[in-house]
Amino acid sequence: MTDEQQRPRAAAVFDALGADYEKAFAGSAAHRRSLERLLGRLAPGSRVLDVGSGTGRPTAETLAAAGHRVVGVDVSPVMVDLAARQVPAASFRCADIRDVPLEDGSFDAVCVYFSLLQLDRREQADVVGRLVRALAPGGHLVLATVPLDVEGVDAVFMGQPVRVTSFAAPDLVAVAEAAGLEVVEREELLFTPAHPEAVPEPHLFLHCRRRDTSAGA
Repeated sequence: MTDEQQRPRAAAVFDALGADYEKAFAGSAAHRRSLERLLGRLAPGSRVLDVGSGTGRPTAETLAAAGHRVVGVDVSPVMVDLAARQVPAASFRCADIRDVPLEDGSFDAVCVYFSLLQLDRREQADVVGRLVRALAPGGHLVLATVPLDVEGVDAVFMGQPVRVTSFAAPDLVAVAEAAGLEVVEREELLFTPAHPEAVPEPHLFLHCRRRDTSAGA
């Protein structure tokens, strides 16, 4: 599948899901715990990039309410419109993260909650590497995914056809470390989205810190 075919597919899936996606995952206590951990590590007024920002809730909303400067990026125009209306304190851009110019060291934190699963493994690793470079030394990156050893698998997600690629947990940790991150905390659990077609799925949350290579860390 070419990039030109893959990008509209991802946008179409989340355009179709819209607010239903937020409702299905609103019960994730692990996601909210993850945000609380991140909030505890951020200095006041930190600049945060939310990759795959969806409807803006809970990630951008929680961070913006705490006084942080949040920039959300999502490939779905429907999601971006919802987020802009629901979280006016943050800014949102409709774009593919692979195409967004990122200045080195420009963010204090980056959130990546379940937003890379429709990229192949090389693309996921490349994106993580770019996001790490966009972090200030010592900055924080939260990476959440469905930790399965699958590549290019056709599936149905909340009634929508998707092609999914992911890493098993140890392999994702290896990707993070190779990109220059130190994993400081992790949580794994099963979660069932609140949707009639949903099934229990494993979730992995990695809390990472960019190593300060200039200090020899």
